[in-house]
Amino acid sequence: MRPRLPATKLKPAAALLHHPPPPPTAARLLSTVAPPSDACLLQQQLDDHIARGNLSLARHLFDQIPDPDVRAYNALIRAYSWRGPALAADALVLYRAMLQDRRGIPPNKYTFPFVLKACSALLDIRSGRAIHRHAARAGLHTDLFVSTALIDLYMKCAFFRHATNVFDQMPARDAVAWNAMLAGYALHGMYQHVLAYLLRMQDHDARLRPNASTLVSLLPLLAQQRVLPQGKSVHAYSVRACLHDKDGVLLGTALLDMYAKCGHLHYACRVFEAMADKNDVTWSALIGGFVLCNRMLEAFRLFKDMLAQGLYFLSPTSVASALRACANLAGLCIGKQLHVLLVKSGLHSDLNAGNSLLSMYAKAGLIDEATALFDEMVVKDTVSYSALISGYVQNGMADEAFLVFRKMQACNVEPDIATMVSLIPACSHLAALQHGKCSHGSVIVRGIASETSICNALIDMYAKCGRIDLSRQIFDVMPARDIVSWNTMITGYGIHGLGKEATALFLDMKNRACEPDDVTFICLISACSHSGLVTEGKCWFHMMEQKYGITPRMEHYIGMVDLLARGGFLDEAYQYIQSMPLKADVRVWGALLGACRVHKNIDLGKQVSKMIQKLGPEGTGNFVLLSNIFSAAGRFDEAAEVRILQKEKGFKKSPGCSWIEINGSLHAFIGGDRSHPQSPQIYQELDSILVDINKLGYQADTSFVLHDLEDEEKEKALLYHSEKLAIAFGILTLGEDKTIFVTKNLRVCGDCHTVIKYMTLVRKRAIIVRDANRFHHFKNGQCSCGDFW
Repeated sequence: MRPRLPATKLKPAAALLHHPPPPPTAARLLSTVAPPSDACLLQQQLDDHIARGNLSLARHLFDQIPDPDVRAYNALIRAYSWRGPALAADALVLYRAMLQDRRGIPPNKYTFPFVLKACSALLDIRSGRAIHRHAARAGLHTDLFVSTALIDLYMKCAFFRHATNVFDQMPARDAVAWNAMLAGYALHGMYQHVLAYLLRMQDHDARLRPNASTLVSLLPLLAQQRVLPQGKSVHAYSVRACLHDKDGVLLGTALLDMYAKCGHLHYACRVFEAMADKNDVTWSALIGGFVLCNRMLEAFRLFKDMLAQGLYFLSPTSVASALRACANLAGLCIGKQLHVLLVKSGLHSDLNAGNSLLSMYAKAGLIDEATALFDEMVVKDTVSYSALISGYVQNGMADEAFLVFRKMQACNVEPDIATMVSLIPACSHLAALQHGKCSHGSVIVRGIASETSICNALIDMYAKCGRIDLSRQIFDVMPARDIVSWNTMITGYGIHGLGKEATALFLDMKNRACEPDDVTFICLISACSHSGLVTEGKCWFHMMEQKYGITPRMEHYIGMVDLLARGGFLDEAYQYIQSMPLKADVRVWGALLGACRVHKNIDLGKQVSKMIQKLGPEGTGNFVLLSNIFSAAGRFDEAAEVRILQKEKGFKKSPGCSWIEINGSLHAFIGGDRSHPQSPQIYQELDSILVDINKLGYQADTSFVLHDLEDEEKEKALLYHSEKLAIAFGILTLGEDKTIFVTKNLRVCGDCHTVIKYMTLVRKRAIIVRDANRFHHFKNGQCSCGDFW
């Protein structure tokens, strides 16, 4: 008996396949013939195991055959290759053993298509080219089936020139060969090439007509290109050619998927209803179409209808679509029921379903559940890591997002565009410029830096990390811009107080025939608000309605109230709210209340506060604003009453926190904080700064101390606000030529704003502070906000 063949994965496959099989001699063939009865029996048993899908038993039996012939090799190679990437490597191992068989068994015209299919499954172009050479030496490279398998391989590996050469050298071509070319180009989204070959196919031979396989390859590309007229033409052709009679499920599913992705769900539903037979893929395609069109309720109803037809329709794909609907509907209870259903049906271990569950929990803010599910997943891919990273960032846990990314790299899971688009905002949240630059370098190395979504994320990141100049550089060089690109850049200019630059960019956008959307005007009005451009902001609001026909929504009205109120037009802002066609919500009144605090209008502040109390405050901010208004006016008893009410309502005030990035590490401070290792030096530096700025005429504005303290205590309390501690640390740590960049989670107070302007004079430093509202660029005793924030 010959030695057992190892069922291991192929090593460098091409190295093992470069040597073609030696031609067999007649003596060799005659000396190894097994008794006919035994050989036929073993072959029959081998075929039976393969037919039942018992490939492990089939392999075991194969190893017992004393001298397997080419038919036995072909049967098992074929079985392995048809199982996809999971077992395709075993097909190549078996092919290698066939070449090394001492009897010199030559592969035949059936062997090559089977083993090339395995190469296609693995995208193993090196081994595939070696097998191509073997087929050429055997004189079989122009065989119809071998050539078609070669075309399939080269197309899937994007070796278009090689595929074309094989195709052109074929002495005869059937519909399968043409379909292989069409499917290959369609796979890579090469729309014009597909159309050219479709026309060429029909011109080449009048008897060759597109069949169901042709259309099934073509329709996803039409959906991707959103060319509905061409999709309808294909549909009409399929009806005229009666293709639904034979391949109704495949073709019907492809058609409804095309209609759904083109946004025409009514056509998709009509195709679905007309189908005599449906499978789990059909249901999944229609459910996914409703999710894609953001019609989540209908998607979930359709999923329930599917379950009513029978659990045999349940598949990981359909559940994944239903879970996406739950995530968008915030239907967490239903999502958890689906989780249970997955476990009961044994589908919970499916990667696609697991990723959808992970995304649902993350979007719902249940990050602990998402993390636990992630840890339980046996197999994780790029989508798994991306979903968890996105969940952490969306829930304000940027530090944890970086830890997951590092774990992803340690596990050799390659990040993709979606991963980096999720990760880069984590740098924005932390204002971690060094991390952001590392992420930028990472996308450059991976060759995805020119992707529009990546550029948009980088523009936002650099703007929020204080480098609006780098944002503009990326904006200027990106190969293609979408509406998000323009909106992000306008927003960046806005938060830096560069309203005129934002306006100029908007005019440039119009000149380039890029149509603004409703978000564009939210960004533009906000930019005007941060720069005190009240007249311009009003102009853009009216233009939005009159020229572009965009109906204002609540966010636009919030922007207009903020614009008027920040500019000091408090009464006009109040009247504007009263005349709004929409009922003002808490956010609108909150914008006016914030301005009452800035302009010290206590009476209007109390009136606005009553409106907010009626509506129910959304969070701590409005309580804090009203309390601060009373405290700044010295009415501490009323301020205390507001704080008591806030506590009774269950709202907690976030403590002021500031942080600074030094050499890639973040250092955080809270007011009066002495936990930092260099606290003695920091406080000594602040005391020294206070002495120096007092000489220049600084006087502490104790109205920003919101408790009833003695004046001296108030001055000390003001001096040790978190942003001042962070800036002092920056002065001690960074070289004199370095700009100090500090981020604060709350709005910077008026006294700190004044002190930082003095700091730039006495320490000759440029300082940037990003607070909850905007950026402040301090230099030579001035701030870019013009004391308007």
